Amino acid sequence: MDALQLDDATLAIYLNDTIPGFNGFVTSKKFSGGQSNPTYLLNTDSGEYVLRRKPPGQLLKSAHAVEREYRVMRALAVTGVPVPRTFHLCSDESVIGSVFFIMEYVRGRIYWDPALPESNNSQRHAIYLEMCRVLAALHQVDIDAVGLTDFGRPGDYFARQINRWTQQYFASQTEKIVEMEAVIDWLPANLPHDDGRVSLVHGDYRLDNMIFDTAETRIVALLDWELSTIGHPLADLAYQCMQLRMDPGRYLPGLNGVDRASLGIPSEQEYLAQYCQHCGLERINNWPFYLVFGFFRMAAILQGIKKRAIEGNASSAAALGYASLVRPLAEKALAVMRDESDH
Repeated sequence: MDALQLDDATLAIYLNDTIPGFNGFVTSKKFSGGQSNPTYLLNTDSGEYVLRRKPPGQLLKSAHAVEREYRVMRALAVTGVPVPRTFHLCSDESVIGSVFFIMEYVRGRIYWDPALPESNNSQRHAIYLEMCRVLAALHQVDIDAVGLTDFGRPGDYFARQINRWTQQYFASQTEKIVEMEAVIDWLPANLPHDDGRVSLVHGDYRLDNMIFDTAETRIVALLDWELSTIGHPLADLAYQCMQLRMDPGRYLPGLNGVDRASLGIPSEQEYLAQYCQHCGLERINNWPFYLVFGFFRMAAILQGIKKRAIEGNASSAAALGYASLVRPLAEKALAVMRDESDH
């Protein structure tokens, strides 16, 4: 049996005994999207559910933390941040071969193209401002009140993240990329003074990790919390704005070169201004650093996907397509670094 294929009969027996109200047979179908943690739609006699698991095979330390995803979504259920309901975390790897959890299947719209060709100008503008609103709401969650005080180490977030992802990158390295190594040298040398801001951060806050209401420009579920932690909110904000700077294409498509004003999509400056308004900030200092960090971190993540693809245990057949973006992402970071040095 394919390592990513579920044993539906065994899973049904386990879930029938574990989740209240769950009953009947299970048929599973793997979602095609997502590169890290394989995710499946479960059809049962009691309704539809989603199963999210760690991938099989040898994994990098601290990677694919579905337990953390489960914990943070349970914590956020009592806040204004829209998340799916969660039902059960299974730490017994003997059931399907790896740790997994079960959550509700949220119906709605997922937008894959940041240019939003299926929407009109007014809708596009509203969708981007809704993303900004939810991001600000996430960053204003009271960590202590929702029981996430120990979800990450406060302070020195960027220094620790640079160290972590540098180690992950070299652990997954499959070829020497001089552009990436130049970025790795630049980041510690240009680290801003820690301003003390601490919040829950999503870690992968982008358009296709959100489910929108079918009739409104409202986010009904924010997905893929694997990289969430206690950290600095500007990491999420810069990551969101990276999409404005990425090139159009099949993998991680962006809006670079697109006439965003003609489509009703906010400029980066407008997006930042809206975020500042939601969070009560006057301005954002050291913005280029946060952008460079975002490109670096994504490149390191995709390098891990590339290594898993080469070894044959990546979550998606498109993994090598995403992995091809490691060097272009490093080049984007270098472009920001050059612009910064010119000022």
